[in-house]
Amino acid sequence: MLRTLPLRERPPRARGSLLEGFRYVLRRDDLKTVLLMLFLIGTFGLNFPIFISTMSVSVFHAGAGAFGLLTSMMAAGSVIGALMVAARPTPGVRVLLIGALFFGLGCAAAAVMPNYASFGIALMAIGIAAQTVTTSTNSFVQTSTEHHMRGRVIAILLAIVLGGTPIGAPIVGWIADAFGPRWALGVGAASGLLAALVAFIYLAFHQNADERAT
Repeated sequence: MLRTLPLRERPPRARGSLLEGFRYVLRRDDLKTVLLMLFLIGTFGLNFPIFISTMSVSVFHAGAGAFGLLTSMMAAGSVIGALMVAARPTPGVRVLLIGALFFGLGCAAAAVMPNYASFGIALMAIGIAAQTVTTSTNSFVQTSTEHHMRGRVIAILLAIVLGGTPIGAPIVGWIADAFGPRWALGVGAASGLLAALVAFIYLAFHQNADERAT
């Protein structure tokens, strides 16, 4: 179910608006939690071109067609994940915890898969979890942020999404080259499990709080 946001007057532009957005996020424990989770998974976990290509070539010794099929399997999982999130009217921190946990476990499982077919199945599960995290984070931020701060907070979210992966990709690529692609997937697993821990800590201290600010 889509939640309709009311139309409001555009807030006036002023110098320091982005800094004000950071201050707003720092005052909101829920936003800090979901954005930190997105940073961890987006920086060190959403490096699928590296994961899939190195596993396909170095471990399974597959060609271009097999690489394309693996990518398609992950894309299919992403579509399923998007449909699952769309069916939930109120994605919150608990949903993100589950998504991050399954993302970490999925990457860990993919790292130890013995053959091409089982690795492809694990990629589908990772696609579902990754889409759950990213889509739920986007929905949570847009619907829980006050209207006059929404654009600034979304700008911070986009900076994390677009800036995190270029930071993490060289690190993950170096690990894949130095220690092997399975260890690179281990980094993705660690990012998901650490993000789940962040959500767990937030929920432990906010048991009686509404997950979504009005």
